[in-house]
Amino acid sequence: MSSETPERRFSSSERPVEVADASRRTRLANERTYLAWWRTGLASLAVGIGAGRIVPLLTHGVTWPYRVAGVGFEAIGVAFIGLAFARHKQVEQALSRGEFAPPEDWVMAVLAVLGGLLGVVLVVALAVA
Repeated sequence: MSSETPERRFSSSERPVEVADASRRTRLANERTYLAWWRTGLASLAVGIGAGRIVPLLTHGVTWPYRVAGVGFEAIGVAFIGLAFARHKQVEQALSRGEFAPPEDWVMAVLAVLGGLLGVVLVVALAVA
């Protein structure tokens, strides 16, 4: 086993291959992240259908909180899918420039707050029912 660091093992002509490989892995990670945003959006759409359409059919009490939560989850699902595309493009452009593109703090905060509020609406709806 060699105790040499990667910089010592590779000649200067081989370093671009290592950088290209890292760039390829980063682009693949960006693609996986894009698909994760899509999965989250689709899951939110499914929860919206369940909360907004199916639960009210099975409930004998008040149904409007479920419908409100359903619409909210549907809206967040659409937002996640739209943001997936925007974020994917943002990261790809940053990678092309050799830069890092941190996520927008306000986007993450808005999604977290909306998800929390929808959770509270569902908890209240369950407590009332």
